Amino acid sequence: MGKRGRDGPGEAVLHKRLRLEARDRLSALSDELLLVLLSYLPVHDLTRCEQLSHRLRKLARDSQLWKAAYYGRFVRPRAVRIPGLREAGILDKSLLYSSKVSKWLEDGYLVRRGGSTDWKRQYKLRHNWTRGSCKRTETRIAEQPSIPPVLVRLHEGIIVTADSTEGLRAWSTQGDKRLIAALAWVINGESSVAPSSLAVDVSSTTSDDLLILTGFANGSFGVFALDRRKGSLASRYMHAPSTNGTVTAVAFSFPYMLTMTEAQVLSLYAFPVTDDKTSHLSTLDPPRLLCSLRSHTAWPPLSLAIRCSSAGISASVAYAMPTLTAGWSVGLQELRLTDNGTILESRLATALDEGFVPLMPSGYRHRAQFLESDESFSFLRRRLRNPRWVTPTSAKPTSLSYNHPYLLAAHSDNTMTLYKVTSDVRELSIGPGRQLWGHTSAVLGAHVGERGRAVSVSARSNDLRVWELESGISSISKRRMGWGAATSVAIRPDHQGGAMSGEDRPIQNDMKSLARRESEETTFSKGWLSFDEEQVVLLGEKSRGAQALVMYNFA
Repeated sequence: MGKRGRDGPGEAVLHKRLRLEARDRLSALSDELLLVLLSYLPVHDLTRCEQLSHRLRKLARDSQLWKAAYYGRFVRPRAVRIPGLREAGILDKSLLYSSKVSKWLEDGYLVRRGGSTDWKRQYKLRHNWTRGSCKRTETRIAEQPSIPPVLVRLHEGIIVTADSTEGLRAWSTQGDKRLIAALAWVINGESSVAPSSLAVDVSSTTSDDLLILTGFANGSFGVFALDRRKGSLASRYMHAPSTNGTVTAVAFSFPYMLTMTEAQVLSLYAFPVTDDKTSHLSTLDPPRLLCSLRSHTAWPPLSLAIRCSSAGISASVAYAMPTLTAGWSVGLQELRLTDNGTILESRLATALDEGFVPLMPSGYRHRAQFLESDESFSFLRRRLRNPRWVTPTSAKPTSLSYNHPYLLAAHSDNTMTLYKVTSDVRELSIGPGRQLWGHTSAVLGAHVGERGRAVSVSARSNDLRVWELESGISSISKRRMGWGAATSVAIRPDHQGGAMSGEDRPIQNDMKSLARRESEETTFSKGWLSFDEEQVVLLGEKSRGAQALVMYNFA
């Protein structure tokens, strides 16, 4: 068949398109140049480059690229909020990213763990925290409720539980979340002992060996050692029962331990330390009582903490305290020690202002004369704007959590109060409280972790929220006013197991399916929670009394 001719003389001649030679200019570049180009891409484009080729996938996952992205999003914004940097005009010069090994504020724990850091994983982990995106799993630990309730602690990927029925148990949060070790209670020949408080050694930096401190209802306490490699729990020391009553709260940072009893006796102990680094894993010698104080104003809830710094060691207890005109407030008692255990001083601080506040400025002899003057309105307005002059009335806290410098109190009126504690060689003080809103029901529990992060849980609808407490002191003007706004995000787990959308889900209105859903529903009536860098752990209860560990994994 011949070619079709043109219809007319004015019709344009169609030329055949020339096929250009395809050149892959990126493949000709070296890996070093490609890394420079990839460093200018935002994170969402960097993840797309991993899908182009095997070479770009390897380069786009380079640790230095994600380390720079981690620094630019999570480290530098925190450093900008350090008081004095912006006023000195050194932000642009001192906060530039450097690939050298350095300690970024409180992120030095990544270096202490040893090995190389997967910075892409760290970026994804922090990104999920800011969005509240996680995966929820449950591990059932008891079929019937325990009396007294089960005690739970979380440290470095290990969950420690203690109850009067099953004894002391350790669980792994990685992989299949299996039971690592278990130990039955046999104290002074008695097997039916009731644990009343639980703490883990916060100074431990490894997950293979862990010391556990347990207080009991008969006034005794014991130290137990977990060997994760052997999968065993063993008793290292057992103290004799005390006449001061139940050990209600404990804190542990080897070799120091802090206890509070039912008779409001605060005791600080220190175990003997030898040159052998593994001596704490063998049988411990009896501890030495450094100090014992009796309080008449400390009301529950309590929060005990032991903090080690360059200036020495601080052992503190935060407590609730009733006031005559301002409802409930909080107080803090701190014991300062030297490195060898010598007590320097004991200090007290409360969130209430000391002394009297003038009701009117000087120069007026009578109150009526002041109220009729033109100065009264501006004077009262200045007082109302200053939080040091106004102490909001608050209900009794449902829980307290202290992790220096943040003290967080949860209330039954759907709010929380944040206090900033100043503790140095010269003074101990508690700043004015900042009220935090976000929950729609009573806040049962709250926990303050490292790097200014906190997690809280409410009574209804299992509402969990993650708080960034540092943002509450974000600007100089807000610091002068004393009030800030801490940001929070609701934890929204991604349900696994092939969840269907609302249109595809079959409608089940029969009584059997309704009863099944109610029996599977988990509530957090105890209000206990804890978290580490990767997950949040709560103690949940089923409708029939079974208890389970509910884990929200952000990794």
